[in-house]
Amino acid sequence: MNVANLITVLRFPLLVVIVLLLYSGGTVGPLIGTPLIVGLILMDSLDGFVARRRDEQTLIGGALDIAADRAVEIVLWVTYAHLRLVSVAIPLTVVIRGALTDSIRNVALQHGQSAHSMMRSSWGRWLVKSGAMRTSYGVAKAFAFTLLALALGLQTGGRAAWHSVWIVASVASWIAVVLCIVRGLPVLIEVRVLFQSAEFQVAAPPISHESAHTELGGAPKSATNFTN
Repeated sequence: MNVANLITVLRFPLLVVIVLLLYSGGTVGPLIGTPLIVGLILMDSLDGFVARRRDEQTLIGGALDIAADRAVEIVLWVTYAHLRLVSVAIPLTVVIRGALTDSIRNVALQHGQSAHSMMRSSWGRWLVKSGAMRTSYGVAKAFAFTLLALALGLQTGGRAAWHSVWIVASVASWIAVVLCIVRGLPVLIEVRVLFQSAEFQVAAPPISHESAHTELGGAPKSATNFTN
């Protein structure tokens, strides 16, 4: 495993530690988790920087990076919704969007296309891979995740300031959700054109007579022997 991928993989155990701290039930846990969340998010930029610097950019690295990003955002959104800090609509939106786009990207990956290279239009590439959009989305999530943890710690400690922090975190959360949807739209819109391109026109494997018989409702030969 190269260094860039190692950094990506280490985000998973760190995520588990953060969730345990958020559920610790005291003031200290969420407050300790706040800087750890910052570190967790910075690791997303660090693995990409290391991959480019050490020439370690690979398809599996891109897939791992997306998996780590998806795990972080889904787990934290679900955690915050369970702790009643955000609306349940946020994790639902993120999960549905992720399921749709990741399914399409998985097919593209099997044909040697990364999440970025699969985009065909200039506007699609800008929304998905441009530094401005990636940074905006990352900053919105960073603010939301860290401020929600801070608000939780302040609320548990009975500090009046927690509500003001929570309001800012809520605004950042909804901005992140809007950007999440906007960055996923090009994948859904361009999927028809993408899958009609030459590299995706792969013939389906032939269906054997026995498989066809089974699909039409008949029992396979081995099963027929047992039932006679």
